[in-house]
Amino acid sequence: MPSNVAPPPGTGTSSAEAAVPAEAVTPLIRGIAVLRRLTDADGVSSLSGLERSTGLARSTVDRITATLARRGYVRLDGRDAVLAPRLMELGNAYLAALRLPRLLDAHADALADELDESVSLAVGDQDGIRFIHQATRRRAMSLSFRIGDLLPAERTAPGPLFATEWDEQEWARWRERRTADPEDRGFPAVPARSRPIEYGEDDRDAERDRRATTNDTTKEQDVGRGTRRLPTLGEDFEQRTAEAREAGWALDDQLIEPGLVAISMPVREAGRIACVVSVVSHTSRHTAADLRDTLLPRLRRSVAAMERELRETQRAESAAPRTTTAPTGLAVWTGASKQELGRDFIESLARGLTVITAFGEDRAELNLTEVAQATGLARATARRALITLEHLGYVSTHDRVFSLTPRVLGLGFPPLSRTSLAEIAAPHLTGLSQRLHDSVSLAILTGDEVQYMGRVSTSRIMSAHIAIGTRLPAYPTALGRVMLADLPELPLTELLPLTPRTITDPARLKAVLERVRQEGYALVDEELEVGLRSIAVPVRERGGRVVAAVNVAMHSSRRTPEECVTEVLPELRATVSRMEEDLWVAGRFRQVPRT
Repeated sequence: MPSNVAPPPGTGTSSAEAAVPAEAVTPLIRGIAVLRRLTDADGVSSLSGLERSTGLARSTVDRITATLARRGYVRLDGRDAVLAPRLMELGNAYLAALRLPRLLDAHADALADELDESVSLAVGDQDGIRFIHQATRRRAMSLSFRIGDLLPAERTAPGPLFATEWDEQEWARWRERRTADPEDRGFPAVPARSRPIEYGEDDRDAERDRRATTNDTTKEQDVGRGTRRLPTLGEDFEQRTAEAREAGWALDDQLIEPGLVAISMPVREAGRIACVVSVVSHTSRHTAADLRDTLLPRLRRSVAAMERELRETQRAESAAPRTTTAPTGLAVWTGASKQELGRDFIESLARGLTVITAFGEDRAELNLTEVAQATGLARATARRALITLEHLGYVSTHDRVFSLTPRVLGLGFPPLSRTSLAEIAAPHLTGLSQRLHDSVSLAILTGDEVQYMGRVSTSRIMSAHIAIGTRLPAYPTALGRVMLADLPELPLTELLPLTPRTITDPARLKAVLERVRQEGYALVDEELEVGLRSIAVPVRERGGRVVAAVNVAMHSSRRTPEECVTEVLPELRATVSRMEEDLWVAGRFRQVPRT
């Protein structure tokens, strides 16, 4: 690995292990370093900041970000690079290959609803854990970890359970990492361990109770002084692992941060831990002992149901024929991009990232020939990319078969996993407004009203000015009509004549909505306000359901209704199509919040 690009954090990589293979693809290593730095920076960094944090030359950073922007993984906003939702297709490839989110998410969500507590699914990532699913409860004090976040094993409830399967080499890696990073600075998702924590009287009582149930080695006088240090995590973690092996479950009593408690159990497949499910709460609701005494029986039943699901799926999959994957065409795309952008496009970086997307559902393990076939790359090109990805820890291999590791989730997934529909739409709305020089809006349907969630206005003297959050009746608006047209029944009340042109006859409105449903757009001319003309199209989620709408609004003097259809509608549809592509990638393994 180039000396100016550090290995991934939290890996326990020794200097000997970090030696770069002769056939590694250096541009791919550097491009992934940039994605890691952007991830650590919560998805946004200046180009000069990337230059400093990676140690790469500015010209190299510019070429890498230009290549990532061409692929849709990064958006260049002035002097900043911003992670884009399309990057989540890398993490989606891992999650699809893993199968667990598809099979177990519903069980985790049901458990969270029943207990009214947050529930997480996690997998082991060497000496850490990564979340693959979060079913969170919205409270003042709630879980802030995201899908893909990496946590040190010793500060979690799942960690001791995964450690029950570690061999001596894995324990040695953990000890080396603890020595090199005693304050957990290599784990941006968790607070550093060196910070003292204010400790009140109730917390002292809870701490004494915790020690009685977990054999913690923290000294009593630390509690008595009014500050709490996190317990020693060397011998303590090994002790917790031994206890987890014996009990079959594990507790986290404020090891990550004060107030956070969790209880975990492993979900096994073919005798090995496939993932760990955790019920997470706050000390204002439960102590760690409460979780053990009151929630453990329900957690056991949920884990049993998850294991049955895995067994039944395994039987079905073993009986099904293996499918082959047609080339994605991305190799052809990278070649065309190179022709168009010239030296600013790093083809080897784009092709290396393409290899990650070769994996997925029914493609958890691929040999070299299958990777080459799936990507359309030459075998030699695919091989060098796999060697590089294996060196960086994103691919593992055995018996000449390759598979993705949880580390792939560290490439942008955590900051992007909380992206809302409005955030996904924002750059698309801006681009459309700049091309048409008219106001553009995103809205959702709330009852019989539209609520504006995104807005880009023009600086014209005569233009529509509506603030985000504004609600308007749905029936006289183009935004409302494309969403109403998708409903089996209309949530309408009284149809008031807001202007002389407002449709107020229910039968006539139903006929208009049927035409909107067939044509896929709505044009409203001065029905909401005299002089205001608007055209809108629906935004659909992956399953086809309409979840929002986008419109272009203007003064009636700007364009005729016919010009709106011929000039504006094609641009509007193309913009929404690109927005939907981002939404479908972002929503493949999670529910994208609308607000």
